[in-house]
Parts: sequence; structure tokens; C-alpha cells
Amino acid sequence: MLNLDFKILDSLQWMKNPVTDEIFVFLSKLGDHALIWVILALCFIARKKYRRFGLYLLIALGIGFIIGNLFLKNIIARSRPSWIHDTLPLLIPNPTDYSFPSGHTMHSFIAATMAAILDKRWAVPVLVLAAAIGFSRIYLYVHFLTDVLGGALLGILIGVCMMKFYQRERSIKNEL
Repeated sequence: MLNLDFKILDSLQWMKNPVTDEIFVFLSKLGDHALIWVILALCFIARKKYRRFGLYLLIALGIGFIIGNLFLKNIIARSRPSWIHDTLPLLIPNPTDYSFPSGHTMHSFIAATMAAILDKRWAVPVLVLAAAIGFSRIYLYVHFLTDVLGGALLGILIGVCMMKFYQRERSIKNEL
């Protein structure tokens, strides 16, 4: 499997140029510490109509951090491609935590899934941004495709579960 992962990573090297480098570094930075998604949650919290949703989004991001970053990464302990092929110059600092699942991707898909379920009009922009952030991690040679796919699946699962709780609470509140 590792050979296939590296073949995929290496097949993307033709895309490298100063413009795409800047774009994917920028996209990756948006996902650093789930920054863009925390900002989105705070924007929701600032609006009374979406306050509860914003809180659920923050909680979901926290749950993702605990499950993905603190638990799974350390249990699976998968080396990053940039650690294995350490002669390739990186465009960002070499991450020091393990590779699977991709935290950037997981957090992006938690937020995108929740926002898409909340309002279908937001689905395309948030899911495209989530996928672009995930792809940036492959482009930057700090994650394998399987890390990103695992992060996306975990993020979707957490997002869907959290939205079930959110919708259930709303329906109970409406019944009262």
C-alpha cells in the first residue's frame, strides 16, 4: 500500500509551480488548527439564529481533535511521507505529529458536512473548500491520499452524528 501511496504523491509533482505552491500553502494554512472552521463557528455564534449551531460546530471540532489528533494518530502512528522521503524540500514546516488521519481534512469535513446539512445552499462552497484543504496536504507532501480519505470519512461521520444531536435537540425544543 505504501508504494501506491508514494506513486500517487509522486505523480502530482508535475503540478508544482510558484502559483500552485502559493495556492496550496494558503489553503493548508486555512486549515491550520482548524482556524477557518473555528472562525466560521464564531461567526455562527455571533448570530442569534445560528448560535446553537455554532456551539455544536465548536463541540464537533473538539471531538474531532480528541478522536483524530490525540487518539487515532498516536495509536496508528503512521509516518508522514515527508519523514520517509526527507530529501524533498517542503513548502511548509515539516509536521511533528503522525500522519493518519489528516487533521486538516477531518476538521474541514466536520464543518463542511454540518454546514451542508444545516443549509443545502452552503453545500458546494464548503465541501469544495474542505476538499481543497485536504488536497493541499497531499500536494505539500505531508499526507498520503489514504490519510486524507480517512480524515474526510471521519469528519463526515462526526459531522453527521453531531447534526443528528443538533436536529434532535431542535425537534425536542419545538415540541415543548
